[in-house]
Amino acid sequence: MNNYNQLCVLPGTIVGPEEIKDFETFFLDDLGVRVKYECEIKTLPDTNSDGDQIEDTGGRNDLFFYIHDDDIQDFAVRRLKMGIRWWEDVIKYNDNAHMYSQEFILKYPTTW
Repeated sequence: MNNYNQLCVLPGTIVGPEEIKDFETFFLDDLGVRVKYECEIKTLPDTNSDGDQIEDTGGRNDLFFYIHDDDIQDFAVRRLKMGIRWWEDVIKYNDNAHMYSQEFILKYPTTW
């Protein structure tokens, strides 16, 4: 995965194992950027100020992928229209780390 270092999050998206190639091809053909699908996970429930889980929250399917280092600059603004966020923005700068397991966060540490 050389040259694929920026992890991106596409909230509320399901691709599934049969469509990974189509997902990557879409980004290349329609947006002119190279991406590598990483995984999909379900978000954890929200918590209240006491740390208790809030009923009927969580369970959203979030898709994770890497973008090629050389394509980040062209992609940085265009991604916003699609709701794509940098991993660092999600868990580090917008305080949404509670949405993902600690194990997942440790597996995908922030890089900036």
